[in-house]
Amino acid sequence: MRLIIFLMFLLLMFGSLFYVLWHTWQVLPLPASWRWVTTGVMGGCFMCMFLIFGGMLDKLPMWLSSVLYQTGTSSLIALLYLFLVFLCIDLLCMVKLLPFELFRSNGVSAACIAGGITLLLVLGNMHHNEKVRVPLTLQTEKNLAKKYRIVMMSDLHLGYHHHRGELARWVDMINEEKPDLILIAGDIIDISVRPLLEENMAEEFRRLQAPVYACLGNHEYFSQEAKASAFCKAAGINLLIDESRTIDNSICLIGRDDRTNRRRKSLKALMDEAPKGLYTIVMDHQPYQLEAADSLGVDFQLSGHTHRGQVWPISWITDRVYECSWGHWERKNTEYYVSSGLGIWGGKFRIGTQSEYVVATLEKESATR
Repeated sequence: MRLIIFLMFLLLMFGSLFYVLWHTWQVLPLPASWRWVTTGVMGGCFMCMFLIFGGMLDKLPMWLSSVLYQTGTSSLIALLYLFLVFLCIDLLCMVKLLPFELFRSNGVSAACIAGGITLLLVLGNMHHNEKVRVPLTLQTEKNLAKKYRIVMMSDLHLGYHHHRGELARWVDMINEEKPDLILIAGDIIDISVRPLLEENMAEEFRRLQAPVYACLGNHEYFSQEAKASAFCKAAGINLLIDESRTIDNSICLIGRDDRTNRRRKSLKALMDEAPKGLYTIVMDHQPYQLEAADSLGVDFQLSGHTHRGQVWPISWITDRVYECSWGHWERKNTEYYVSSGLGIWGGKFRIGTQSEYVVATLEKESATR
């Protein structure tokens, strides 16, 4: 079944690429030789994406791996929007709202399409770099040692595109919140631990001025779970893998293994092992089967993974695939937050979504009465 899905994905990708390159060939007002060069470069940029898989980038110099990673993944986003633009043009031409000749060897049309896509991607990159602070108030009738300020995030995806300098800015931003606790719901690492080790990113994490707890994400498995766990230990990150930790005898924090591990413990088993009567927070990277948390008496669940699709219209798909694909949500007595991620996978563009971190205040309910 997975092979069939993978083959269908490849067919879709290369079919879309051929469609875009063919229309690019038609609209360019250039000699055939220059059209071959242009479409060849576009196709080559797209093919860089396949170097990401199988550890190919780990064998190349860091600077080259970074360039190839960002070129390949950014071209995927450009391909998406070129496909949508050419599809809309074809549909408008078919219903005779636009003449086909307008997009045949036309420099003005080519410049408008190229300029529009470039502007969209530039704005998308700027929006990704603007980290959105999401305030959240959590109230409980359970006893707490104090009012807690908790910074929550997910999907940092540190690697060949998010480098140490960017992480340093994030650490400064988090420290400014003066948190009591920092929670990371998986995917700290993108596809390889190598960039994090070579840039000594563990040193940046150790600058965080509050205890850090995290759970595994699927990308920790892509980058090899053992190496990811070793990095977290060196970075001072308390990695909870199907285990719980008690904070001030007030909060029970449970970190689930990622569902990539089909043998991970059930949430019921983890709740049975956890201390009772405390405010219970579950970190589970992928937001599936949310009803389990509510049925077992979890107070709050933090998840990520979805990125809310990163760019429109993929966000429409994630909104329909997941019961909650992004944001604050409640089911009976359980509250959830599904983060769209502080970082991002692949091309660094946010279009119709946001890069975010949550600053939650956990307080006893009577404190506001």
